[in-house]
Amino acid sequence: MSTGQILVVAFAAIALVAAAGIFTIAYRKGGGPTPRTGRVDRKAIRRHRDARRTQAVRTPDPDREKELVTAGAPPAAPADPLKTREPLPADEYDASRRRFFNRGLLGVWGLFLAQFGIASLAFMWPRLRSGGFGSKVTVGKIDEIEARLLTPEGRVVPLFIPSAQSYVVPFTGDVSDSSFDGIPVIVGGVMALWQRCVHLGCRVPQCDASQGFECPCHGSKYNYHGEYEDGPAPRNLDRFVVTINESNELVIDTGQVIETARSSVKTTEYPQGPSCI
Repeated sequence: MSTGQILVVAFAAIALVAAAGIFTIAYRKGGGPTPRTGRVDRKAIRRHRDARRTQAVRTPDPDREKELVTAGAPPAAPADPLKTREPLPADEYDASRRRFFNRGLLGVWGLFLAQFGIASLAFMWPRLRSGGFGSKVTVGKIDEIEARLLTPEGRVVPLFIPSAQSYVVPFTGDVSDSSFDGIPVIVGGVMALWQRCVHLGCRVPQCDASQGFECPCHGSKYNYHGEYEDGPAPRNLDRFVVTINESNELVIDTGQVIETARSSVKTTEYPQGPSCI
């Protein structure tokens, strides 16, 4: 999964979480016994509310003011709306403390879910996409591959396929006498071994000197057919199902991993030289 794809998925998830949060806030604030429709002028509403309060505090009597003016007394001054205003109830505030914390917790929880979803998608991505590890990988013409796996002296030179995370190695023994009899891991005289050590998952490099694979993490050793030879590994190296397509090309199905137990009868000699670890 490339960095660009990860960013696209991340931005999409953040946008979805933001949209969900906006919808939730709008839904909470929009609910009420008397919903308003249309465009509301908040300034006009406040002016109307202040005028009604002022009128409730002091309602002028025209006849009384006329008598006062006739008698020479000045008319009464209007009441100060700031002094006579009433406090607003809590349900008229834009957001109370409880609503603020609820929305904050909702946002944090949504962000956590988005991150968890992105991580889960990244973990499962190899099996969702077409091409690359987790799917069928076409290596090349089987004849050309076989020619590259052995030197003129008969020594094995494994072909590493990065996109399949595997070593392609030759198999020249008798399949019926091996632990691979009856399983589709050998085709055209080759097999594909997963580079991952079956002990704790370290990458196992090849060792040309000993003609095998030797794990530098904990010392597990395998011959060039991936059969267990030494160390804490519980079984042989895992291998993938291999086929040859219509174009005579080797295809490694990295979505099908085959596990085999330690072989009681080895199909190749190991070691053929000094160890690399």
